[in-house]
Amino acid sequence: MTPPSAAYWCERAWLPDGVVVRVRVEVADGLIRTVQAGADPRPGDTRLPGVVLPGLANAHSHAFHRALRGWTDGALPGPTDGALPGGRGDFWSWRRQMYALAEALDPDGYHALARAVFAEMVLAGVTAVGEFHYLHHPPGGGRYADPNAMAAALRAAAEEAGLRLTLLDACYLTGDLGEPLTGVQHRFGDGDAAGWAERVDLLRPDAGFRVGAAVHSVRAVPREQVSEVVRWAGEKDAPLHAHLSEQPAENARCRAAYGRTPAQVLDDAGFLGPGSTVVHAVHVTDDDVALVGRSGTTVCLCPTTERDLADGIAPAGALRDAGSPWCVGTDQHVAVDVLAEARAVEMHERLATGRRGTFSPAELVDAATVAGHRSLGWADAGALVAGARADLVAVRTDSVRTAGSDPAQVALVAGAEDVRTVVVDGRVVVDDGVHRLGDVGRLLADAVGAVRARADR
Repeated sequence: MTPPSAAYWCERAWLPDGVVVRVRVEVADGLIRTVQAGADPRPGDTRLPGVVLPGLANAHSHAFHRALRGWTDGALPGPTDGALPGGRGDFWSWRRQMYALAEALDPDGYHALARAVFAEMVLAGVTAVGEFHYLHHPPGGGRYADPNAMAAALRAAAEEAGLRLTLLDACYLTGDLGEPLTGVQHRFGDGDAAGWAERVDLLRPDAGFRVGAAVHSVRAVPREQVSEVVRWAGEKDAPLHAHLSEQPAENARCRAAYGRTPAQVLDDAGFLGPGSTVVHAVHVTDDDVALVGRSGTTVCLCPTTERDLADGIAPAGALRDAGSPWCVGTDQHVAVDVLAEARAVEMHERLATGRRGTFSPAELVDAATVAGHRSLGWADAGALVAGARADLVAVRTDSVRTAGSDPAQVALVAGAEDVRTVVVDGRVVVDDGVHRLGDVGRLLADAVGAVRARADR
């Protein structure tokens, strides 16, 4: 169905040069046709108060992790790696809980959960998401009749929720640096990179769905197989992502196996470069920072998750200064708020360096919009310019959080709860704070409840 033609009059809009007052945006066929600054509204225009941003990009998502929100603290049942008395633990004890949840998902349950999670994202102004997808196969291994049944569930969920999806299909072959897959990990594996590619080749992109490649991590993909994933991405001109140095243990195991850091292993395989994105990069060395930056590789930071999992603080300023573009993701969805993620990168820098202003408000908006879309293969999105995809996000400037603030500093004060209207590819998906699917809280409660009921059986 062709998106409708429309015109929007924005009280203020975030254009490439910053916030501009009285901006009229004409939209047709899902694209921005004209952007006129200093314009008066015309009869029939939809008025958007506050400040209108380009669509936000969530560059790193694991949709099923949303069902862990509010369940991973307190007493942990049974023995857990890295757990301490009273429910304290670390990334590895959290991973055990995540694996138990992964065991409980089937395509129908995944569809219901992802639809609700993606709708929550759109309510927060997200117009495109990068879903880092490794939950491929049935419990115990084997294959669904459709080898991409779980991917199809995600695709349908995104379409119904009203946002674009880049499926970052993850190659996941080993349990931990050469160890065999165990337990739920059998759901992730395709045997080798050739088997992974054969399955991914069955996916067909369209106007709102793109297929990217992911190396889950150097723990999960042997270095001789990483280059095969890189080759596939190059042939398809597809986005290429990987988790990098999220935990010190990952670095230690990689050095023990290869005598190299994870970043060096990825570089040896030809992974690093302007078309690639590494996620987290919390525990990179100074040499890694120089290597990643020199290559022009994008870094996707997920500070809310990195806090929640006690990962640490990534050297974001150093990576930027070395040459890496950066974007943000909500990862395990302990919160779904891309503006807050971008803001947290700056706040983490303040804690780590004792200085304010490593990143300007404009850099925060750029990371949340154009840089994130570029990382996901949507180079035609993320800016309010003629010819770009018609993604508009109206953010209140009169809420208890934003009232009295400079609209040019909206990224430092506003959050998901301040988003009022969201237009994706020329279609209104959120109107006055209400998603077209209705009560998203109820959708989430029902979907999470159903998955957790299965996990607890």
